[in-house]
Amino acid sequence: MITRRQFSVGAASFAGATTLMGSGRSFAARNNQLNILCWEGYNSDDVLNPFRERHSGATIRAESGTSDPEMINRLRAGGLAQWDLINVNQAWARGVLHKENLIKPLNKERFLPYFEKMTPGFANPPYPMSFSDSGELMGMPQRYGSFCFVVNTDKISQDLAEDQGWNLFLDEAMKGRYGVLTWDNWNVMHLCLTAGFDPFKPASEENLAKYTEVSQQIMGNAKMMTDDLVAMNTALINGEIDCYFTGGVFSCSGARYDGQSQVRAITPRTGPVDGKGGIVWVEITSAVNNPELSDLAEDFLEFIQEPEIAALVASGGGTLNPITQMGNPEVMALFDEDQLSAMQVDTLSEELSRCMEFDEVPSYDELLAVYIKARRG
Repeated sequence: MITRRQFSVGAASFAGATTLMGSGRSFAARNNQLNILCWEGYNSDDVLNPFRERHSGATIRAESGTSDPEMINRLRAGGLAQWDLINVNQAWARGVLHKENLIKPLNKERFLPYFEKMTPGFANPPYPMSFSDSGELMGMPQRYGSFCFVVNTDKISQDLAEDQGWNLFLDEAMKGRYGVLTWDNWNVMHLCLTAGFDPFKPASEENLAKYTEVSQQIMGNAKMMTDDLVAMNTALINGEIDCYFTGGVFSCSGARYDGQSQVRAITPRTGPVDGKGGIVWVEITSAVNNPELSDLAEDFLEFIQEPEIAALVASGGGTLNPITQMGNPEVMALFDEDQLSAMQVDTLSEELSRCMEFDEVPSYDELLAVYIKARRG
């Protein structure tokens, strides 16, 4: 949970190069087994056990990764014959997995109808990031959300936070009043936005100079830094800090569901990239380019589109996140008022309209080095 959206792009681990059972033998080359590499939630027994029951006799395994690059490196390091499905975020699915031939197209006739009941932005037309440039269906979108920063609205109003956006953290009056959730790739992207430029374009010397200045100020003025979202939310609730840099519904929904509605994810009203200052992440689940892909792979992808199962995915892993299937009234009916409040569905559409798609950061290595230096003081 702590490293859920850390996205460390530098030295990703190759630890997954061996099979789950610890032997050198591939176990994804048959139709009575299914092996899933994913973010937490999809590996929950609440999700997997009904699928196991439906396919009696089949062995279903799911393992959670620590970052998108780490999971991708498992496939690169000989894992194609080990996995059947991989679940990563949109930029990696289309930009890396597809380009490196690590995933294979899905059956469009089978899966395109599911887009018709998805929420606006994912249906009519179907979500573009699910498709290759040539129109092949590369994966199915499900969980998603805006990821920017989080405030305690008892201390900083939602209106003020949305109006100030990233400039909130540049106000000297905020010194010692906020924390930094140290999920590196998100920190890098958000520091770019705070410095006033697009993280998804190469950084100029002028941009890098401003980024360096902003990084030093924000890291230097932070009261606390941790990669533990529970510790960060606890500090926010206890009044140790008033807000934290890098966060969203994903990081604060657990606290909100526990009744701490003053903890709220914020998406700036405006920003430096075509007026947008937020970033939206979307998980895409794809079929691995396994030479003997299990037939259960597409069965499972279809299974998690079912209303009851989709709702379980939304609440998997100890957090609550919007899912694309919420465009289906049958799915929405499965969430209670507290769950919807935890997911901030009251402002979801508006917040997404302020977001750009999560993508690769071309100057990442250089920006990361500056950020790490500033973080270490």
